Amino acid sequence: MSYLILTSKPGQFHTEIGPGLNPVEAYEYRFAGTLKARFVITENLGAARIHVVDDREPPVLNKVPVKFFPSFATLEAARAELRHLTKFGAMPAALHPVAA
Repeated sequence: MSYLILTSKPGQFHTEIGPGLNPVEAYEYRFAGTLKARFVITENLGAARIHVVDDREPPVLNKVPVKFFPSFATLEAARAELRHLTKFGAMPAALHPVAA
């Protein structure tokens, strides 16, 4: 089993969790109090495809195999990567846990 980090950016695109993925944790990423992204850490239970939907008109659906996403051997490794991706020194950025 491995873990993936799925990203959604409001007004740009969102990812949909389908068969073969089990959501474990979710976070909102806020910069200076403004929501910039939502991250979901999922367990990869098999050969799944991630649905990435463009939120602009007309909406476009891309079905991307999980092999094109970075995977992590442990949940803690995925959490560490997420912290690394969202930390910018003393910048006003924060991850807030939300329901998965």
